[in-house]
Amino acid sequence: MKAYMLHSYGPPENLHLTDVDEPTPGPGEVLVRVRATSINPYDWHHLRGEPVVARFMGGGFGKRRPTHPILGCDVAGEVAAVGPGVTRFRPGDEVYALVTHGGFAQYTCIPEDHLALKPRSLSFEQAATVPMAALTALVAIRDNAKVQPGQRVVVNGASGGVGTYAVQLARAAGAQVTGVCSARNAELVRSIGATQVIDYTTQDFTRLVRDHDALIDIASSPSVWAARRVLRPSGTYVVVGGNAGRWARPVDHMIAATLMGKLASQPVVITDTPAAPASARDLVELTPLFDSGEVTPVVERRFPFAQLPEAIRHVETGRARGKVVVAVE
Repeated sequence: MKAYMLHSYGPPENLHLTDVDEPTPGPGEVLVRVRATSINPYDWHHLRGEPVVARFMGGGFGKRRPTHPILGCDVAGEVAAVGPGVTRFRPGDEVYALVTHGGFAQYTCIPEDHLALKPRSLSFEQAATVPMAALTALVAIRDNAKVQPGQRVVVNGASGGVGTYAVQLARAAGAQVTGVCSARNAELVRSIGATQVIDYTTQDFTRLVRDHDALIDIASSPSVWAARRVLRPSGTYVVVGGNAGRWARPVDHMIAATLMGKLASQPVVITDTPAAPASARDLVELTPLFDSGEVTPVVERRFPFAQLPEAIRHVETGRARGKVVVAVE
């Protein structure tokens, strides 16, 4: 099979499309023929080994070189074979999963309890946009902000991969949503459910918005103290990653937010990266929302497998709208 191999940290050019042995599923594992994957900040952080401080914090980074030679955390495909003891899946099943690595390949082995059946309403390419982005948004909206019907929620970074899902999931929970994005993405954000859109390039949303129940901060553009102005005294500030830097960003922003939470009345929560097998259960929970059309993947561009490094370069610009997918031939 073909897979993109990474042997040293660096730019997308460090990914080499290589012929490698097809993996064999062990006990409790499922061999998946990958039909599509998508690009996430998670992937290019691990590609570049940045921020450098993350190499000393665990989380799958090697200090000097990548821990995993095959990156890719979003997988959508078909079951090709099952290992001993697998009972929930059989060859031909259409599945998807959030994994720590292995998605940038034609085949990958995944533990049975990490997998979920793909929603029938989604293509493989649409399904590949879901695991990391939609599950991160779900954790932020459902678990961290605990959004309830009638509440008011601000999503800062509303036009990106996580942001487009956060807007839709907050709306599905019954909230009124204010989206913060650039003017060129305003119509998109309105179309997926935001009742108000603020152009961050011309306006400071922290001076316009008041008394909201939650701020889902994906872009981490305001200072931590400015972000407080948006919230009610009991409102929740949810930090979801943020703009990357070479050495510490966004870790420094997360630390500042955590410290603010110890000093201010508003709760501050850092959204953790979803982890299996809980992520598989959450994928099942999302299925009715996709099948009903209440939540729809926003796909900006599709790249063929041979152009996967170019897809990463595009996402690294920070200007992608929604998700960028890669069809794995």
